Amino acid sequence: MPTYGYECETCGYKFEKFQKMSDPPITKCPKCKGAIRRLMGPGTGVIIKGSGDNSAHGACCGRAERCEKPPCSDDGVCKR
Repeated sequence: MPTYGYECETCGYKFEKFQKMSDPPITKCPKCKGAIRRLMGPGTGVIIKGSGDNSAHGACCGRAERCEKPPCSDDGVCKR
C-alpha cells in the first residue's frame, strides 16, 4: 500500500496517509476540516519478498525436482 501526501489549502498543514490504492482520497484536513489536496510524490519502490531460491517451490519450471541450470529455457518452460 502506498503512502500519500496531503496539504491543507486553508491552514497549510501537511501530512501523509498510508492507504490502499482503491481508497478514496481524503478531502478534509484533520486539524481544521478545510479542503486539502493530494501531493505528487516521488513514487514508490518495489519490495521483493523471498529468498530468490526456487527450492521451496520446486524447480524453476514448476517441476518437483530442481533443474541443473535454472531457468530451463528463456521462457521458463521446461524443455526436458
